[in-house]
Amino acid sequence: MRHRKRTVKLGRTSPHREAMLANLVCSLIEHRRVTTTLAKAKAARSLAEEVVTLGKEGSLAARRRAASLLRQRQRVRALFEDIVPAVKNRSGGYTRIIRLGQRRGDNAELAILEWVDYRLPVRDKKKRKKERIQSAGTREESTGTSTGEGESGTRGGKEAAAGEATPERKRTPFWRRFRKEPAE
Repeated sequence: MRHRKRTVKLGRTSPHREAMLANLVCSLIEHRRVTTTLAKAKAARSLAEEVVTLGKEGSLAARRRAASLLRQRQRVRALFEDIVPAVKNRSGGYTRIIRLGQRRGDNAELAILEWVDYRLPVRDKKKRKKERIQSAGTREESTGTSTGEGESGTRGGKEAAAGEATPERKRTPFWRRFRKEPAE
């Protein structure tokens, strides 16, 4: 009988489960919020709370224990320098789980695991529009667009419509590859 055995197995072996939960908590430390299944969020919450408690202790032994649990030095450093000072006055309950509903493919219940003191970065509309324009400009440069007349990449040698970007070389349709060209 499994009475009073609290370990959530998540259908994995213990090393796989420990690595997965450590990676989930490291992602939580890096991104401040993680979307995952509800069962994984509940399992990762206890590890995240434990690591923050170690961070509040602040000793070298606590830092080493956190490093052995998380297995990523940069995340341990970020935990001790960024997250722990933000939750210094809180006496537990450092994370929250927000339910999102079911996933379409397998109907698994999704949840967001985030820090309680987490706030979304507020950006105004002008900055967002400027970022979108800059990212669109870098995409056009990386694809190498051209709009010349009579090039092999344009349709029938006609010039492309204004503002329409066409690649230098367009792939021939499948049916044209086997079409016999008229003999001259």
